Amino acid sequence: MSVVGLVAVGGLVTQARGIDSAAEWAALAVVLVSAVALLWRRRYPVVVGAVALAAVSAYGALLHRPGTIMLVFVVALYTVVDEGHLAIAVGLGLASVVAFAVADSYHRTPENANGATLLHAGWLVAVIVGVTRNRRSYLAELRARVAAAERNKEEEARRRATDERLRIARELHDVLGHHLSLINVQASAALHRPDPDRSEQALTAIKQTSRETLRELRAALDALRQDGESPTAPAPGLAHLDELVAAAGQAGVDIRTELAETRPLPPEVDLAAYRIVQEALTNVRRHAGATSAVVRVRPDRDDVLVEVDDDGTGVPGAPGTGILGMNERARALGGSLTTGPGPDGGFRVRARLPLGGAA
Repeated sequence: MSVVGLVAVGGLVTQARGIDSAAEWAALAVVLVSAVALLWRRRYPVVVGAVALAAVSAYGALLHRPGTIMLVFVVALYTVVDEGHLAIAVGLGLASVVAFAVADSYHRTPENANGATLLHAGWLVAVIVGVTRNRRSYLAELRARVAAAERNKEEEARRRATDERLRIARELHDVLGHHLSLINVQASAALHRPDPDRSEQALTAIKQTSRETLRELRAALDALRQDGESPTAPAPGLAHLDELVAAAGQAGVDIRTELAETRPLPPEVDLAAYRIVQEALTNVRRHAGATSAVVRVRPDRDDVLVEVDDDGTGVPGAPGTGILGMNERARALGGSLTTGPGPDGGFRVRARLPLGGAA
């Protein structure tokens, strides 16, 4: 606002051809006070507008002519309109036209009668109309942005809810599908083997598997009850791979593991690798008709590779829920999953999981 004040003071000095009289000194004080008042125009727009109008009136009464102090009033009026006080701005504008006309009447001649006053009125109308139009456009754009943000927020909430449902479905499918498959195999063995020792082994395996099923199911439900907080039970990972392989081996499939040393895996990568191996072994028992399988886990630059090969007769077909779940887990981390015939026959599941992948 220093520029407006300097212009107003310069206009006064030029108009008065120097500041000599008491009226001119008083007019200078009015210009300075009104220019300083502009510093608070955003906090108190109406009050500053009234001060600017009073300054314009006082200036005209002191010097009997309008002057460049009108710039101070125009800035104040602009702020009043921009802050949304349209009715007050119109009132201030009309009052300023009257004050301008009175001041201009002292030096009016037949040649310029009402010309300056009409020019001033047109100037103020242009300011009020222009600012009002800009403000309405701004508010309309702001409302459109708010509406778009609300729609995006709702869409994001729906997407998150869908992702969470898919995650829960994958967890329950992997937990229940794997363990219930083991229980089914062992129960069939107990029913069809007259040997009491083998039946006892099958029932023991069923007991252990059902206990593990309940533990993982309880952990999954506990994670849901925590509503986003850390579950009380740790998520399974490759540290439990031996237990997984041992349980799967009880179904009559000879499973070998080849684990290369890898750097510590992020929790989400560790869980995904475990679940992929778990689901692959479930498919080996249920569909492949295999007698042996190999589980390989090894690093590959910034990724970890997880492979499960069997010697069964599984052939690629329409992907089931298990393969879809494994694929979703890999893609959620920015990785990939391929399934199909192995290089030496049988069936292969191969997942590439980035160690820096974001879930």
